[in-house]
Amino acid sequence: MATNKPNGLSPRNTSRGRPRTTGTATCARCGRTAGRTRATWPEGKICGPCFTTATRTHGTCPDCGKDRLLPGPPETSEGPRCAPCSGILHDFHCSRCNTEGEFYRRGICARCALRDDLNELLLSHPADPETAGKIVDVLCKVDRPESIITWKRSPKVQTLLASISSGQTPLTHEGLDEHRETAGRAADHLRALLVHHGLLPYQDPYLARFESWIHDKLKPLPAEVAKPVEYFATWHHLRRIRSMVTPETNAQAPVHSAKQEITETIKFLDWLWQIHHRTAATCSQQDIETWIATGPTTRKSIRTFIVFAKKTGTNNRVDMGHYTAKTRPAITQDQRLTWLRELLTGTSESLPYRVAGTLLLLYAQPLVRVARLRADAVETSETSGTTRITFGTHPVPVPQPFADLLEAHFQSRPNLRTGSHAENPWLFPGTRAGQHLHPNTIMDRLRSLGINLIGARNAALDEHLLVSPPPLVADALGYSHQVAFLHADAAGDAWARYVNLRTKP
Repeated sequence: MATNKPNGLSPRNTSRGRPRTTGTATCARCGRTAGRTRATWPEGKICGPCFTTATRTHGTCPDCGKDRLLPGPPETSEGPRCAPCSGILHDFHCSRCNTEGEFYRRGICARCALRDDLNELLLSHPADPETAGKIVDVLCKVDRPESIITWKRSPKVQTLLASISSGQTPLTHEGLDEHRETAGRAADHLRALLVHHGLLPYQDPYLARFESWIHDKLKPLPAEVAKPVEYFATWHHLRRIRSMVTPETNAQAPVHSAKQEITETIKFLDWLWQIHHRTAATCSQQDIETWIATGPTTRKSIRTFIVFAKKTGTNNRVDMGHYTAKTRPAITQDQRLTWLRELLTGTSESLPYRVAGTLLLLYAQPLVRVARLRADAVETSETSGTTRITFGTHPVPVPQPFADLLEAHFQSRPNLRTGSHAENPWLFPGTRAGQHLHPNTIMDRLRSLGINLIGARNAALDEHLLVSPPPLVADALGYSHQVAFLHADAAGDAWARYVNLRTKP
């Protein structure tokens, strides 16, 4: 019988922000004590968090009907009022751009303060004033300029921006790559912003890093190992990945697989050269079988190289079949339902990861595919109020209460204020502009929560295949028919034989 909490649950602290300090001042709005207050308004002293919330609340004032800042008490009828209507005497207008909000520096807002800093850094003596001005405009466009102010405090970021402004670093992908060792994260963040806003052409971030990874991986190897690996990496993996990459389909999944295959190939060829003094061209069938039999199952990844070597004529004497897993992990149906209950109603994880985990447990979606889901995959009917989501050839219904959870996540998607905007196409936006959340981030969070990812996906897929034919499940959930039938056989269902079991008319 299912328990209230899943076995192995390791909940996270989902409270955001710094712990509150203690003090003698009591906030008139939240009633909590604080070491100091930010303002004194008609209802009393206001603490820092309440002041920040008030100065970032915009809308239509219910009294005067104007669309402006609403710092008044939120508990009043019809919601908060603007400053004059709620009796707040402070003028929140920025002295430069006239925008209402919290002052960041000497009577100006954070956006104007950011523009001042960037003008001083980039427009003092620019090699190309027009390009430098466009960079300033891009960085000032973000919805939360305070994040860029914090980001540019780093000496590495300031050096990078100054180098671009002076013309020492050309504003190209190759120019930003020159700073990979000294300011790699800053360069990648700036690259994502510039690509997102059209100042640089699209370049797949995974493919670019993969090319550098290959170069670094081959550098310390002897020529007998490096040469066949370079040929394999260039003419099999890079050529294939370059042909399939688009702005809508990035190279994360194929690059991840290619790295594993190249790494295992390097280990095999290095062992072959160091122990037996043989190369890929002189390798024997016994060498391959010995290597596979005396190590972990990850060694099976050399099969792609063996097939490539035989296809290109490097070595026609060897062969290697497909690897078949000896075990198939799966959690029980009670465990699956318990995890679903926890993710739908519990507070052990933050909202985006609860939604991602539910997509895994309810629809058997691999987390690599979950990370790449677009926002327009979710559609809600205005007439019936039903929600549907598309994984394969047609949308599938989203039951309650997951529909409400999915809608809440869609309305409060994170990472939209520091470089992207509300029109970000991804259901799970990443920390870099225009990119989705990395699948490994979702995997690590759900694993640390205690979910067996492969077992959960297999259990969910088995449950669908027990009640529906494999072709229908494959089309609905985005699987191939071959994979669906393989899982159906493993699950022990009779759908593969359902035509023969039909009764005659």
